[in-house]
This record gives sequence, structure tokens and C-alpha cells, in this order.
Amino acid sequence: MTDALKRLSDEGVAIWLDDLSRKRITSGNLAELIDQQHVVGVTTNPSIFQKAISSGDGYEQQLADLAARKVTVEEALRMITTADVRDAADVLRPVFDSTGGQDGRVSIEVDPRLAHNTRATIAEAKQLAWLVDRPNTFIKIPATKAGLPAITEVIGLGISVNVTLIFSLERYREVMDAYLAGLEKAKAAGLDLSKIRSVASFFVSRVDTEIDKRLDALGTDEAKGLRGKAALANARLAYQAYEEVFSSDRWLALDKAQANKQRPLWASTGVKDPAYKDTLYVDDLVAPGTVNTMPEATLDATADHGQITGDTVRGTYEQARAELDAVEKLGIAYADVVQLLEDEGVEKFEASWNDLLKSTEAELERLAPSEG
Repeated sequence: MTDALKRLSDEGVAIWLDDLSRKRITSGNLAELIDQQHVVGVTTNPSIFQKAISSGDGYEQQLADLAARKVTVEEALRMITTADVRDAADVLRPVFDSTGGQDGRVSIEVDPRLAHNTRATIAEAKQLAWLVDRPNTFIKIPATKAGLPAITEVIGLGISVNVTLIFSLERYREVMDAYLAGLEKAKAAGLDLSKIRSVASFFVSRVDTEIDKRLDALGTDEAKGLRGKAALANARLAYQAYEEVFSSDRWLALDKAQANKQRPLWASTGVKDPAYKDTLYVDDLVAPGTVNTMPEATLDATADHGQITGDTVRGTYEQARAELDAVEKLGIAYADVVQLLEDEGVEKFEASWNDLLKSTEAELERLAPSEG
């Protein structure tokens, strides 16, 4: 084992695990990852919960109790997922305390079916924050058009937010703007800005998956030469945007009021194409003040053979812009790609949530006590 994970942490990258299950908590595995693998946070999403709960490991007793109470399937699902997040938050609480609230965080997502409904997203975020009732929770809100005003409103209420499903540079700037607007609302309301935190989850590997597919369809040498370049270029330009926004006069006024920067979080960092090194989206996205949330396979690969050679983001902006421009010149429209990825991302999480509702409903029916 190399100590690549420690080097990554030392470079200012917070290592989070992109997975959660009840078994991971009760077996002590999560505590072990914190202790031995430098993990300082956890992210969840509807697909992760669907996989965990469908496995059935550790959920039987709670499902039986919920069946006995005859709760609705939606309520049952919220009770199960918030219980896991609450317990994970308790495991991570020492990290939260030792980092002054920066890390030690667990994220839970609003119902993905509400992605295009601003008012319902705000209501759901408030409900989740109340249900989990832990200071080291992030409520995940998707960066859809309807999600942007919800982010401002929820931050303005003093609830910490993980903004998810960001694919485009333009949308990322809108997300940062929504965060600053939320901080301004919170400040006007007299809230303590130092207690409000946020991360912006910028998705990586899916950009390569979609653009590589289009490059392969073109089949030219020039197209082949651009394979595996777009996702890193996109993420690096996002970091450039982050540096600009969080050195602006607007930010400096909030900084004086003890506000926290919204850290960029690299999401979807598991490599999908076996032709690429399995630590590509870790090794090549090292920059201070970022988070990298990894599936366990990527975490293990990085621990085993990650090559952490210092900052691999700053100083690359000109090249990154040239690479995205080269893709565009081949007739692959960036705006089309990122909108497709956002739509697919919302649909995928919604499908996972619907599958989870169905499988949970079946379990509740199976475990329901017979009348009498």
C-alpha cells in the first residue's frame, strides 16, 4: 500500500466515500475507513440507497416495525434512509468537531421526483434537516433550473447544502451565485454564517462517457486524440470559475461576516472506461479546498497505486479550454452534452427511487402482521 490517500489529504483534498449502507455502519467498516483510509465524509444518492436496502442486510427489523405501524411506503423509506444518515453522522461526528465543521459530513438527497419543483424541494429539504437532526448533515439539492432558487432559500434558512448533478460550467456559476445569494439572505436574517456550509458536486466521468461516445462515432484520428480529455478539462475550468467567484468583491464582503467558501466536490469519479487508469479522476484533479467523493473501488485503487504528484489543476486552464474548444470544433455541442447529462442524471435517480419504493412496498406487505 502506498500512502497516496494521506498525500491527497495533505494536498487539501477531502476524501469522502460515495456509498452508505446499514451494514457498513454496524460492522464498524465506516469507522475503519475513517481511521485507516483518511475518509472524512460520506455521500449518498437514491441509487446508493436502492442498492443498500434491496440487499436487505440489517433492515429487516425496522421494516417489520414499520409494517406493523402500517406507515406509507414513502414514510417508511424516509425513516430508513434518515436512520442510516443519522447513524453515519454520529460515526463521523469527531471528524466534524476536529475540522471545525468543514468535514465529517453525510449527505442525503431530496426526493428526486421533486427536481423540477422549487417549492416542494424547499419543503423537503427543511423536513429532511429536521428528521436527521444532526449538525453535520448536508441536504442534497439537484442543480436543475428549479433547484437554483431552492438552494438560495434553503441556505438562507441556515441549512447546509450539497448541490448535486452539476455538469456545465454555466450552471456551476449559477450554483455559486445561488449560494452567495443564500448567504446574503442568511446574513440579513441575522444568522451565524460560520455555521453554514456547502459543497458543489461537479460530475466528472459521465462527461467523458458521453463525449467519448460521440468522438468514437466520428472515428477520425483527431477525434480519437481527444478521448478522455473532456471530463478533466471541464472540471479544471470549474475550479478556475471557483477561484474567480471566491475572490470577488461580493465574496469578500461575506468572508468578512465569517462565511465559508462553497467547496467544489468531484463526483462520479469512478472510471467507466477500462482503457483509462482507474485513478484518473483522482490523480488528475488535485487542488486545494476540494472534495473527492469516491466509490470504494476507486478509494482502494488510489490507496494501492494512486499517483499524487501535487496540484494537477491550477496552471492547466489554457490547455483545458483548448481541449473543450477542439471537441466543439468537431461538431460536438457542449451545451447539448451537459443538458443531456443533467436530464439523464435526474431520470436515473428518479428511476432508482421508484425501484426502491416498489421493493420497500413489497417488503412491507410481506412483513405485515396478519389481522386479529
